[in-house]
Amino acid sequence: MRAAVRVTGVVQGVGFRPFVHSLALRLGLAGFVGNDVHGVFIEAEGTPDAVKAFAEALKDQAPPLAVVDGVVLEEVAAVGEAGFRIVASPAGGAADTLISADSATCDDCLRELHDPADRRFRYPFVNCTNCGPRFTIVQGVPYDRPLTTMAAFAMCAECKQEYGDPADRRFHAQPVCCPACGPTLRFEPGGGEPIRETAEALKQGAVVAIKGLGGYHLAVGARHEQAAKNLRARKHREDKPFAVMVANLVQAREIAEVSKVAERALSSRQRPIVLLPKRAELADAVAPGNRRIGLMLPYTPLHHLLLAQTGPIVLTSANVSDEPIVYRDEDLGRLDEIADAFLTHDRPIHVRTDDSVVRIVGAKPQLQRRSRGYAPEPLTLKKPANRHLLGCGAELKNTFCLAKGRHAFVSHHIGDLENYETLKAFTEGIEHFKHLFDIDPVLVAHDLHPEYLSTKYAFEQDVELLGVQHHHAHIAACLADNHHQDPVLGVAFDGTGFGPDGTIWGGEFLLADLTSYERLTHLRPLRMPGGAMAIRQPWRMAASYVDELGRPARDDIVKLKRSGINSPLTSSAGRLFDAAAALLGVRDTITYEGQAAIELEQLADPAEKAVYQARIDEEVHGEDLIAALLDDRSAKPIRAARFHNGVADAIARTCDRFRDHSTTVALSGGVFQNVLLLDRTVEALEGTGFRVLTHRNVPTNDGGISFGQVAVASRTTR
Repeated sequence: MRAAVRVTGVVQGVGFRPFVHSLALRLGLAGFVGNDVHGVFIEAEGTPDAVKAFAEALKDQAPPLAVVDGVVLEEVAAVGEAGFRIVASPAGGAADTLISADSATCDDCLRELHDPADRRFRYPFVNCTNCGPRFTIVQGVPYDRPLTTMAAFAMCAECKQEYGDPADRRFHAQPVCCPACGPTLRFEPGGGEPIRETAEALKQGAVVAIKGLGGYHLAVGARHEQAAKNLRARKHREDKPFAVMVANLVQAREIAEVSKVAERALSSRQRPIVLLPKRAELADAVAPGNRRIGLMLPYTPLHHLLLAQTGPIVLTSANVSDEPIVYRDEDLGRLDEIADAFLTHDRPIHVRTDDSVVRIVGAKPQLQRRSRGYAPEPLTLKKPANRHLLGCGAELKNTFCLAKGRHAFVSHHIGDLENYETLKAFTEGIEHFKHLFDIDPVLVAHDLHPEYLSTKYAFEQDVELLGVQHHHAHIAACLADNHHQDPVLGVAFDGTGFGPDGTIWGGEFLLADLTSYERLTHLRPLRMPGGAMAIRQPWRMAASYVDELGRPARDDIVKLKRSGINSPLTSSAGRLFDAAAALLGVRDTITYEGQAAIELEQLADPAEKAVYQARIDEEVHGEDLIAALLDDRSAKPIRAARFHNGVADAIARTCDRFRDHSTTVALSGGVFQNVLLLDRTVEALEGTGFRVLTHRNVPTNDGGISFGQVAVASRTTR
């Protein structure tokens, strides 16, 4: 019997052809395997039992990095050939294959890295079919070396032998290289042995720009106070915490409280930054006033070599605040005023990709930024899109999403679309994804806010457009993330979203599915004195709420608020949290998005269970929570906790009023990055019999908006 087999999914760049070759030889099959623009094609000939076992094993025994979506067999005429071989990839055709995300260095490669007898001893670019760069070096498909940034590095004789040996771990590993033929590391200025020189510079307090998988990082010693202060000053990053890389889990446990779930997240092939409760103090300037620390483990051989010679190091995106990460060597001039030295190499990065960020919620990680290690591997739409789609995302924490069929390709983290450099990264990223996945959008979904750069980009496209309300997109993302299609009570709590009535929404209770939504109720709107200034200065929202309660507040702000001039109405839950934080003395002004609410959560005593009560009629009266907070004379951590509990209680009681519409609640929006609030809300809802949906594979913040836009667009008819 001979069968033609088509395998689809993430099956290129993950050692799938070598796996197929070995499997066929083990089962005594003849034939061939190859890559093309659709995935992997195979012809296998042997006994019917062997062919059947072969087909089952393709999915059940696939390599660690592979994600097999489908295996389709078709019986063809036997040809009686002998042997099994890997054949060349044919050119042309419409691309339909998937690209693997970059993956952390595997244990086998680490053993070689540290083995003095191995020819790749201390070689910072060791990799194999089970690990190393993928998405960040891919220029096109099929995934073969000539279409990667490794094309310029001709393999030496020994690497060629490994590449061509079916029994070798590097059989058809496209980035395979060694010190004789691969990329080289260099330290500037001054030369010398690059790893040793970098380690010494960090110990002396230097800021070093280090080239990683998806761009440059800025590094300082995590216990070097002055170095951390210098880095903050040069990056113009006043308060936002830095991430820290540690050598291993032992070091991680010394610095933070690391649960078993956190261990698995830290050690996963994605190697995200994991936000954890801080245990030991590093330099004060690393995470000023913050009880949490973002830790990550090394994910490249270079990191492993460097961390073996240093203590924990700060590793933050190499940019000036609000600009995208630097990834091209020709752009290093942008770092001249920040970095004292550079650890770089000559393997080009094709796509800039920031580190991913997760936080542990209950017994599972919650993505707060989905980027390196995850993108561009697709999410699955329960109902296939019947045409090619693009979701442009929002303004803050932007991602875009392209979709065709069942696959939704959510991009790496782009950032805040507020300047030319980030807009350029957005537009270049869309073009690259269109090329990689052969998607030519005929329907483009966008936010309703007319001034978002992502919306303006959509208006420039000569295709059909679909405006998707911001909070509907949030709930749709949660529904699609959970493969849920029926209407739900959607609670969308965030900072800002443009409402169809021209006001700023952000404390929304919707009846929603993937096709439509109805606004059931919302937090009672009040004015933002000074407009956007009230976001940067939470004390303005505090004054607005205090005045709403009929209590004395700052005269000039009260006059501005009551005049309505530059004081738009908002139902934003984010602004409610800002007011509470300011009134508790947590934060009057902020230097990064969500800072006041983040610090308010950290202040709250998680053991406190008492609840502030909010009235619920046609609206949800958030001002009642502010009144209770002002009247309470308990310690600030108790009051902060009661405020959180009160918000959760108000959500649960409001949903209960609309129970006849649905007994399933979807929670989305950036406010639900607050783990204390999320835990309390889920507990309150489940305690009254609701099924609760939360995000799993995309962030609950605006990083998930593009996926929600595509989910809505996929249900529109032609």
